[in-house]
Amino acid sequence: MFDVNGLILKKTKELGFGDVVVLGYESNRRQVRFANNEITVAKNWHERKVELFVELEKRVAGTTITELSEENIERTLKTLLSNMKGMAPKEDYYGIAEGPFEYRDIPETFDKAIVELDEPNEYVERAINAAIEEGAKRVAGVLYTDHNKIYLTTSNGVEAFDEGTGIEISVRAFIGDLESGHGTNSVRVLKKFDPESAGRKAGEIARLAQNPEQGPEGKFDVIFDPLAFANLLSYMSFMTSAYAAEAGFSFLVNKLGQKVANEIVTIKDVGNMPNGYGSRKFDDEGVPTRETTIIEDGTFKTFLLNTSMARKYGAETTANAGLIMPHAWNIVLEPGDHSREELFGEVKRGIYITNVWYTRFQNYVTGDFSTIPRDGIFLVENGELRPIRNIRVSDNFQHILESIAALGKDLHHIHWWEVNTPVSTPYVLVKDVGITRATK
Repeated sequence: MFDVNGLILKKTKELGFGDVVVLGYESNRRQVRFANNEITVAKNWHERKVELFVELEKRVAGTTITELSEENIERTLKTLLSNMKGMAPKEDYYGIAEGPFEYRDIPETFDKAIVELDEPNEYVERAINAAIEEGAKRVAGVLYTDHNKIYLTTSNGVEAFDEGTGIEISVRAFIGDLESGHGTNSVRVLKKFDPESAGRKAGEIARLAQNPEQGPEGKFDVIFDPLAFANLLSYMSFMTSAYAAEAGFSFLVNKLGQKVANEIVTIKDVGNMPNGYGSRKFDDEGVPTRETTIIEDGTFKTFLLNTSMARKYGAETTANAGLIMPHAWNIVLEPGDHSREELFGEVKRGIYITNVWYTRFQNYVTGDFSTIPRDGIFLVENGELRPIRNIRVSDNFQHILESIAALGKDLHHIHWWEVNTPVSTPYVLVKDVGITRATK
């Protein structure tokens, strides 16, 4: 792939482009789907592609090339050049990072055992059996293994390579039509993979959720399961990008240095986190990834920046460059000091939400949003759980952050299709959350 990258860089220079970023990818993905306690589908994908960023006299553009012949590359670049000549310059574009850089390996992000794994089905079976042991009647879900190689070449002297693996499982357990539970497990090295934990959690929640009643409306103290709160923080991660702020998609606009959360809240992005599902050695400009504190003790400290935006605002890049916009790698909500039991003990009458989906923002700038709890939902009264259904969370994101009253002491790393940006979060207790009926 470096040969392909070099060819593209050579031809872009000949055509007169300025800044150029060439990201070559080779990926192998395996999928095992299961339903009704049995494996139903097994698939494999192999992909080679190049993602390209180019600049021409402050005009910027990007494209993806999947047919990597020299003829197609040249044709694509000439078409790109022709199209860009008619574009307006982006006057606030200030370039890409200057290389070269030195990189360190990130522990527990590559495992040859995952590459050589012949039979992932046994991990599916272990998850299914764990859910059934907890009382599930039907179990469904999906397991993925990934092996990815990244080849980065830029016009500013960067040539970098990274290789990573991953294995993850998403398990849903069912008892009847209304009773379900969900569990996940996502790791980068095989020895840390625990499919049984996902199955056990899904099965336990489904068992506890039997015979749910219509849920109440009003303001309630809510305990968010890590799976549920990770969904909200994954959406928030987009809003911490300077690009999102400039585009009008962030409630954090004009709040640098201000309190935006309870003082017990510290949120970081950790691009070089060991075993982090989003960890990489470098961002899309080649800057070595690192830890960036976004919110510290409740105060908003920084947006996520690439080189151009950092120069625009007189700051330093946070090593979060994507080809188009800065983005998070692994969001981490720092844990507190409460055990799970202590958190539930704090709630006299509230709600425990185990999972959410269909998170939608009515107003990105103010942070108004709604989301629908799914799977087991429980009314909590003096430590006892009573299953409920058909409720919606309707609230404001800054209000949620400001109303966090307690945090669990154990972090859970979450990544699945509803949590695209990986999130590490504890159980979270939030006061006075708005709850409405999901159906009339």
